[in-house]
Amino acid sequence: MARMLVLAATGIAAATAAAGASAGPGMSLGPAARTPQPTYEAYYDGHKDAYLVTDVSSKAQATRLHVNYSAEIGRSKGLPPQYFVVGKAARGQLSVFGSEPGEADYNPLWEEELVTWKSGAKPVLLVKDDQITALAKAGKLTVRDAHVVLNAPITKVG
Repeated sequence: MARMLVLAATGIAAATAAAGASAGPGMSLGPAARTPQPTYEAYYDGHKDAYLVTDVSSKAQATRLHVNYSAEIGRSKGLPPQYFVVGKAARGQLSVFGSEPGEADYNPLWEEELVTWKSGAKPVLLVKDDQITALAKAGKLTVRDAHVVLNAPITKVG
């Protein structure tokens, strides 16, 4: 599982080398190599972003996702949310980010929030965090903190 972090680091090295930039004074990231790694998609403000998953603060999720377990990241506070719809959902539903690179509050660590449609509410495709907040205020869905932190850096803004 530690290999996943190494793969992410080598991806950074490849990007720095391709850009002709240095990793920093006296820093060496080691040789760059391209390796396949699962990439996922999530919505942010109506478009899709691509992201990786490297670590999670839940042992069960780490096992299911084949990523690193890190209790320490679970102690992080003030993180942006990543919303996951559980139960009934609109066709094509993905998770929804509460931020992305370029935003002041972007962080590759995410507080997992579980979204559930209330009984009688017809699921619609959720593509914005503001949309989720508005529907929760309108009583159409509930949002619950899963108390899990996910290390999932966005690698491509849609």
